[in-house]
Amino acid sequence: MKTLHILLICILMITTSNLQAQERFGNGKITQIGLVVNDIEKASEKWTAILGFSEKPEIVITDEYDKAHTQFEGKPTEAQAKLAFFHLENITLELIEPIGKNSTWYQQLKKHGEGFHHIAFNVDGMEKNISFLKANGGKLQQTGDFTGGSYSYVDMPEVGLVIELLTSTGN
Repeated sequence: MKTLHILLICILMITTSNLQAQERFGNGKITQIGLVVNDIEKASEKWTAILGFSEKPEIVITDEYDKAHTQFEGKPTEAQAKLAFFHLENITLELIEPIGKNSTWYQQLKKHGEGFHHIAFNVDGMEKNISFLKANGGKLQQTGDFTGGSYSYVDMPEVGLVIELLTSTGN
């Protein structure tokens, strides 16, 4: 088993050094992991204890359609979510409790239960990155705006996960 771990570390080091010569998607950095939950209050309490935080993060509700312009499967949706963010040193853990049924969050929660929803990358140029992921087997699930930027969720069934693209408007 120890030999297997050493081999995996060597493969990772070789792969990483080869990637440095190439342009990496999202600057090669996952910025967020998203988890869908049934009850954000309970989940926040549990994650606060697990991560050793002294207090729970603020829970915010996403904007309504008029401001967020949320689209699910290409159609406008009134769906919203309650969000809580745990900002760690190298990544953010986002808890998501869906409000309403027409969203990627609700769909994931009902199909798979609580747990993993997405990994997120900060990107420059939303449309070119959506096109890139579509060309690699992705399906655009949901888009929307938030104060300071926009997001898109792209389902990547061939690799078994959803990728969230985040862009900043600089506000």
